[in-house]
Amino acid sequence: MNTQLTPSEIQATQQLLQNNESAQKALSILTQNNGDLETSFDELWQEKFGRQDYGKGKSLLQLTLNEIRTDICGKEGLSSQFKEYTKNPGSAPLLTGLIVSLCTLTALPIDPAIATIIVLYILKIGLNVLCKYTEPETEVEQK
Repeated sequence: MNTQLTPSEIQATQQLLQNNESAQKALSILTQNNGDLETSFDELWQEKFGRQDYGKGKSLLQLTLNEIRTDICGKEGLSSQFKEYTKNPGSAPLLTGLIVSLCTLTALPIDPAIATIIVLYILKIGLNVLCKYTEPETEVEQK
């Protein structure tokens, strides 16, 4: 799935987070990549950690989301922050709080620019889609 932000969504977020240097870096890369969240994530990740091969055809963003899925969906605090922001999408403090919480509550070494892309991706597809529809199948469901 190719998930993109529109130019107006990027511009609105730039204005909302105008005092957040890491977010502005992420949004600048998003602009360069025509709003493509996955390409922008890959670029930021490679800048931070170098080029790594995770297997042909595997999405680094999806692998990361799978790793932090429990942190996002399993912790009431972080999921409630997403829900609160969804109710008030013009709130810079709530959006900044989401980015900071993602950086501090996950086991992966996620910097604020990478966290910004992850948060924007989740907001774009929806928390319910991430938590309910991407949930790994259990052995009982697979039979």
